[in-house]
Amino acid sequence: MADFSNPARGLIVTADDFGASLAVNEAVEQAHRGGILTAASLMVSGNAAADGVARAKAMPALGVGLHLVLVEGRPTLPPERLPDLVDASGNFSANMVRTAFAIALKPAARRQLRAEIDAQFAAFAATGLPLDHVNAHKHFHLHPMIASAVIEIGRSYGMTSVRAPIERGTPGLEYWWATRLQRRLRREGMLVPDQVVGLAWTGAFDSDRMRAALAELPPGLTEIYTHPATDDVWPGSAPGYRYRDELVALKDDLAKATIVRDGVSHGNFSHFAPAS
Repeated sequence: MADFSNPARGLIVTADDFGASLAVNEAVEQAHRGGILTAASLMVSGNAAADGVARAKAMPALGVGLHLVLVEGRPTLPPERLPDLVDASGNFSANMVRTAFAIALKPAARRQLRAEIDAQFAAFAATGLPLDHVNAHKHFHLHPMIASAVIEIGRSYGMTSVRAPIERGTPGLEYWWATRLQRRLRREGMLVPDQVVGLAWTGAFDSDRMRAALAELPPGLTEIYTHPATDDVWPGSAPGYRYRDELVALKDDLAKATIVRDGVSHGNFSHFAPAS
């Protein structure tokens, strides 16, 4: 593991939604084998989760983490066990505000939340992959009660690294919550990058933006956050996302050369985590 200190510049490059579709999995493999991608966050109940796990086992340098899905996705537990969290179709509600209030106000919803989080950690553990990091779809772990459950349950599964979605120059309520989450996670002994790049350009993080981000990489540990896929439209894709452009950015030769030229320490979360 790296002996990493804040004055240096460290870089993790992550793809979210690994396991959501074959198009995403193909892009993750291409971007890791031929580009700058070092980590991927797995949806354990995604349509192509098993394919993603198989690919990951053939790429041991790829740091695979758990992408907790508690909104806009399929639960791991049977939907009838999660009545306060799912909609009539048996999927998690797309209404994050309603779900957030249910968790805050209803003890039953919190019990269901904890059961589902535990089930997703258990499903990840069953893959046999080392747990590189943890984050949540739509950054829902910003909710303090979700964060509490993730910290408590995650620790029992060996969680050591978590994303706090802090992007410099984007002040607002989410930034405020993210800085609080970062401090809380660090008090718990977790590795948390100093900043995340790409939040403002989610779905449109193209080669020009990647080159600019790498040219202006600040001191400390930075996570670049991406959504690559080999197609722009696939079951469950977000309308308007330029998934293929994000894949091109991850394979960009100038991006690769910039990391080498500038002597940036480049790896997955485990690479930067302190030795236990």
